[in-house]
Amino acid sequence: MKQEDIKVLVFSVNGEQYATSILEVERILEYEKSTKVPDSPQFVEGVINYEDSILPVITLTKRFDLEASEIGKDSKIIVTKQKESKIGIIVDFVSEVKAVGKDNIEDSPELITGISKRYIKGLIKIDGKIIIYLNISAILTDEEKTQIL
Repeated sequence: MKQEDIKVLVFSVNGEQYATSILEVERILEYEKSTKVPDSPQFVEGVINYEDSILPVITLTKRFDLEASEIGKDSKIIVTKQKESKIGIIVDFVSEVKAVGKDNIEDSPELITGISKRYIKGLIKIDGKIIIYLNISAILTDEEKTQIL
């Protein structure tokens, strides 16, 4: 790995590939059904027990307003670090940890505006594919974090 490379975790949601800095990831868990919490935001799937604490679990398909994907045998929960707290994110499957050169990352195109601009760091071009590079810690607003954490 070169000095200017960054390590990312590549995962898939609804047939699209996404990545996040490995520094934002604490652990990858096998999918487990969560407990629904009444009156929680629509993108919150529920909560699970994680290391003797309650871990809120969100669904990126609902957060990104995409068609819901089926939970399958390869579905995982990515435990992400959010300052003092943690959030679980349901993904269809985790592909790999990859070293990406900064020259393979382009800024978000101008057509990405509004809310999504907050959590899309850029686009990774690698192996003839485009991977959406997310800022996982910015997926939820501070207000949403206080609602679920």
